[in-house]
Amino acid sequence: MPAKKDGTPQKPRGLAVTLKTSRGRSPAQQRWLNRQLNDPYVAAAKAQGYRSRAAFKLLELDDRFKLITKSCRVLDLGAAPGGWTQICLQRGAGRVVGVDLLPIDPIPGAILLQGDFDTDDMPAKLTDLMGGPADLVLSDMAPNTTGHAATDHIRIMALAELALHFATGILAPGGTFVAKVFQGGSEREMLLPMKRSFATVKHAKPPASRKESSELYVVAQGFRPG
Repeated sequence: MPAKKDGTPQKPRGLAVTLKTSRGRSPAQQRWLNRQLNDPYVAAAKAQGYRSRAAFKLLELDDRFKLITKSCRVLDLGAAPGGWTQICLQRGAGRVVGVDLLPIDPIPGAILLQGDFDTDDMPAKLTDLMGGPADLVLSDMAPNTTGHAATDHIRIMALAELALHFATGILAPGGTFVAKVFQGGSEREMLLPMKRSFATVKHAKPPASRKESSELYVVAQGFRPG
């Protein structure tokens, strides 16, 4: 598969794969499968051993913002299936801890927990596992979508705000927070508290994020404890 200089995939022109049969599949399932079959990031993730195409989103964000520094402590919220954790280790993070409600297959070099990060004992537990406060907190969490844009937006913003509140209690001074949000207006409401707690706050849509998707990532750097 053709690739750009930075190693991210480039879709070959004039090539397309179509489903041979739609038997037993709903129209939505057919669209999803067709999209997967023709997505160069899906193929590249499989070829390079990444657990999801989302790995390329973090690669692209890191190239732009220099998120992962040598020997840094990283907390990956909503880590399943583990693509972002893989990238953190690949790029030299010193300690990577991932947590998700779903089970995560082991990744050599990472500490992976199944559980809810929003419990009273979790901040202390995660800080202990990291060996200190986090230098980088990542959240690629997203709720199950309903297809109703306003409802989906409210749900993902609630998750992002929960992750932000958690991050501000576990980040080291100067640390970084990255979270997925959806475009829809209310993401701006999240910026005010973030700008009070971080030196810089920016939105970014990495190339690996599908053009038709409303997802964005908010990148807050230079944490300033209150």
